[in-house]
Amino acid sequence: MEQLKRRAANLLSVKSLVTLVLTGVFAALALRGVVSGQDFLTIFLIVVSFYFGTQSQKLQDTLDSGDDGR
Repeated sequence: MEQLKRRAANLLSVKSLVTLVLTGVFAALALRGVVSGQDFLTIFLIVVSFYFGTQSQKLQDTLDSGDDGR
């Protein structure tokens, strides 16, 4: 249960909120025809790759330091 609360709190981080908002904005722009599907895909992949890349690096840094976050 505690882990679920921690994950929910992490979803509310600035980085996560920016990722979600950018995804929503570009999806709306693509649906309205303001940006092409190819442009949307490119931008979306960059944003999501950055988000998951930083999450992965944060996890790796935690593992390297020997701190399991508890």
